[in-house]
Amino acid sequence: MAFGAKKIFPLDTKPSTGIGIALPFNVPGVFKTTYTTKETVKYDLINFFLTNQNERYLNPTFGGNLRAFLFQQITSGNTESLREDIQYQLSVYFPMVVIEDLSIDSIPEFNQINVVLKYNIADTGLNDTIQLAFT
Repeated sequence: MAFGAKKIFPLDTKPSTGIGIALPFNVPGVFKTTYTTKETVKYDLINFFLTNQNERYLNPTFGGNLRAFLFQQITSGNTESLREDIQYQLSVYFPMVVIEDLSIDSIPEFNQINVVLKYNIADTGLNDTIQLAFT
């Protein structure tokens, strides 16, 4: 029995096989393709944060709902409830993502929210950080 075994996704071993779509959609041509699981999960998480709830047809609960949150009064209680909601949503839609740290900092004077998510992908040893600012 091997201890500390890591999962390797089969498509990661084929460097020319596309797995997902990168953001933003400003590349000449159709789409910019991602080729690794780490890249794909990162762009999927960014897509999650940029999506408001009720924005996706047939999946109304998907999304971080951060842009809608900006139009509410920003307080420490609100940011804590938003943080809990995001953690729950990530556990539902991204069960393979293990959250190491999720911080939501608010700057009420500028009506801005800064989100920093440090995460790893379960059993793979892959980890990354996403930093987003919403104004």
